[in-house]
Amino acid sequence: MEKLKVCLMNDSFPPAIDGVANAVTNYADIITREHGSAAVVTPYYPDADDSVYPYPVLRYPSLDTTKLVGYRAGVPFAPDLMEDLEKRGFDIIHSHCPITSTLLARGLREQINKPVVFTYHTKFDIDIANAVSSKLLQEEAAALLVANITACDEVWTVSRGAGENLRKLGYQGDYRVMPNGVDFPQGRVDEALIDEVTAGFDLPEGLPVFLFVGRMMWYKGIRIILDALKLLKEEGRDFRMAFVGAGGDKEEIVAYSHELGLDGTVLFSEPIRDRERIRAWYCRADLFLFPSTFDTNGLVVREAAACGLASVLVAGSCAAEDVDDGISGFLIEENADSMAAKLRELLAAPEAMKRVGEGAQTNIYISWETAVAGAYERYGAVIENYRSGLYPRHETATDDFLRGMASLMDFRNRRREAQRQLMEEARRSRDEIVQGALRSRDELMEEIADQRRRLKEQMEKLSQYLDRFL
Repeated sequence: MEKLKVCLMNDSFPPAIDGVANAVTNYADIITREHGSAAVVTPYYPDADDSVYPYPVLRYPSLDTTKLVGYRAGVPFAPDLMEDLEKRGFDIIHSHCPITSTLLARGLREQINKPVVFTYHTKFDIDIANAVSSKLLQEEAAALLVANITACDEVWTVSRGAGENLRKLGYQGDYRVMPNGVDFPQGRVDEALIDEVTAGFDLPEGLPVFLFVGRMMWYKGIRIILDALKLLKEEGRDFRMAFVGAGGDKEEIVAYSHELGLDGTVLFSEPIRDRERIRAWYCRADLFLFPSTFDTNGLVVREAAACGLASVLVAGSCAAEDVDDGISGFLIEENADSMAAKLRELLAAPEAMKRVGEGAQTNIYISWETAVAGAYERYGAVIENYRSGLYPRHETATDDFLRGMASLMDFRNRRREAQRQLMEEARRSRDEIVQGALRSRDELMEEIADQRRRLKEQMEKLSQYLDRFL
């Protein structure tokens, strides 16, 4: 297969950290290292250091909306960016966010005539509901989002559940399940690193440790965890629970834990960006608790599996896809009583936690190398389908706007190029005039010098003549 030039677009990228940013980082790293070449297109962040990446990171203007939605909002219609993107010779455009990034991807498609793939990572109906209170506005926002997705040439989802959620939003087209991977190798980290990372936390040897890693948001099922732990503590059971991460609800979560009387039993760590140090937490724990029905893929479940750590999951959730109860994970109902019952059972059978952790490592682990290799292979099919005209032309309400913006940016770039050429011609003409003047000056000075030499010779001859005859 020929080496492809892949344009990856997403609204979040380091220093902004979330699951989708992690996915895009791995796509870019692995494509660049093992397959072809990649470039990432993402909004500007003032403290970003893109020099650390072995591929281009192209940033466009953004607005600081971090207090409102947790990240900066990109302003995608930047003529300078579009001009740069047009020159890079991309073979395919892959958007990982259905809003700004996909608008930009569609605009670029208008300019370079290359296919757009879109991956649906997140349940946006929940994000929309959190951001917009009006039911009518929620429906309008969902309709615009679906129209944007429908306009892409091929749609991928990270799980079957994500595809079902996309259908719930109103999407009626086809989609293909392309799972994300895990950037952890299988196995444990050194015990010394585990001791270093968990130092300062009260984790007595031999006492069961439960773990949650991720964004500290209520919709992750954290209330179910805390309520279940309260039931266990009231029964006199001894254990520790560690939460690792940050998020908009963290202060409320900490306060609720205190209210339940879980101080000393429930521990909170700051978010950790170093992947090896996160692995250390997975390796220290005995069980991973993730009763989230929000997540479409649950990468943290597969991260835990890489370390031989089993997860407790809600049956039927996306995170529980491909998990067999009692073999590669533990399934519960979506409530605190069910979680508490499962934890009681496992506290009495610690060998089951270890056995199922080994099953998770064997059965549900998938590396990013494997995931990206599958995506890269599919890129080839998408490109061929696009060239053959197999994808329908999706006309949406925003197409005329996008074509207009693309034409406007193209006109602006052509006008700027014409201005540049005019300036170049003017500079060249100026330089030619100056050079001509310099040449004329040099020729004149040479002629003056020559005349002086001739005059000097004549004066010498005259002097000799006078000496001879006077």
